[in-house]
Amino acid sequence: MGKRIIQQARGHGSFTYRVRRNAYKFKLKYPRDIKGEGEVIKLMNSRAHSAPLAKIKYKNGCFCIPAFKGMVEEQKINFGDEKIESGNILQLGRIPVKTLVYCIESRPGDGGIFIKTAGNSAIINRKTDDEVFILMPSKKEKKFCSKCRAIIGEIAGHGRLDKPIIKAGKKFHMMKARNKFWPRTSAVKMNVIDHPFGSGRGKRIKSKIAKRNAPPGARVGLIRPRRTGRKKR
Repeated sequence: MGKRIIQQARGHGSFTYRVRRNAYKFKLKYPRDIKGEGEVIKLMNSRAHSAPLAKIKYKNGCFCIPAFKGMVEEQKINFGDEKIESGNILQLGRIPVKTLVYCIESRPGDGGIFIKTAGNSAIINRKTDDEVFILMPSKKEKKFCSKCRAIIGEIAGHGRLDKPIIKAGKKFHMMKARNKFWPRTSAVKMNVIDHPFGSGRGKRIKSKIAKRNAPPGARVGLIRPRRTGRKKR
C-alpha cells in the first residue's frame, strides 16, 4: 500500500512538519515612527535566523534588527539623521549612490522586509525624483519609493558557511529549528508507489507538467512553467 508523498505529508500539517514557534520569537522590523537616537543594548543569537540580531532601545521601547558588520554593544545609531554611518536608518532618497544598505522597506512604514540574511547587502544604483533603483544581491535591479527606509551597512555573519558541518546531527538540528525539508531524497530514487517520478525502470529524470490548481499528490515536477524543453542559445 502506498503512502503519502512528502508534499501531502507537509501540507497536512502534523507536528513533524511544523516549525518551532519559540525560534521565531524575534520580529525583525523597526517601528514606523522613530526619531532621534537609539542604543544597541544587546547582541543575540537566534536559531531561526542566520545573522546575529541586535536589540535596539529608543525612547518609546525596543525593537530587533539584523546586526551589521562591526556592530558593538552600547553603540549609538541615528534615525532619520543625515549621517551616513553603518546602522543608521534613513529614507532611500537621502542615501547617496553606491552605499550598502539592508533591511529595506517595500512600502514606507512597513519596517523592512528585504535583505535580512547573514552577509548580504544591496547597493543603491541610481535615483530619480521619486524612485530609487537598488541592485539586489541577485544582481537584479529593483525599484523602490524614495520614502522607503533602509539600514546602512552590511549584515554580519558573512563567513558562516566557511566552517564545514562535520556531523549530520548538527545539520539535522539546524534544519529542524527552521522547519527545512532535510534530508531530501531524489524523486527518481523512490518506489513507484511513493512518488509519481519513482520507479526502477529507467533512471532518466522525468518531467511532468502539473496544473497550477493540482492537488498536493499531483503537484510535482514543473509547476505551470512558462516554457519547456532545452533552451537554444
